[in-house]
Amino acid sequence: MAQSPVVEPLSRLLADSYTLYLKTHNYHWNVTGPMFTTLHTLFEVEYTELALAVDEIAERIRTLGAPAPGSYSQFEELASVKEDRNVPAATDMIRNLVADQGTVVAAARKVVEAAESAKDAASADLATRRIDIHEKNAWMLRSHLE
Repeated sequence: MAQSPVVEPLSRLLADSYTLYLKTHNYHWNVTGPMFTTLHTLFEVEYTELALAVDEIAERIRTLGAPAPGSYSQFEELASVKEDRNVPAATDMIRNLVADQGTVVAAARKVVEAAESAKDAASADLATRRIDIHEKNAWMLRSHLE
């Protein structure tokens, strides 16, 4: 059985989502400043949602008959979102996460394209839901910069 053409973009979406999860969790632990309580709580909401999302994406890959990537080295190779080894200022954390939300949206759009070509409505639906969530998250984050 040939591998679905949706597996590769789903794997990239998984890697981007997991890296964003890790980065958001890092920022949750390390945010400081006058927006501490607000951002600490917002980051927790976002990383908690991402923890569920990565499981759903990985399970979709498995449903398509492929192994889901699951190591940091695989995620680093596949992801466009990059980890942050520093502790930036709170406003820089927000800017970084806004940009990363956009990166995940772009990865999800590639899943939609591949899924529609392959007539895979379930994968297209999953990716469309991810687009909606990440666009909303970016808006909520940007609101803190105004």
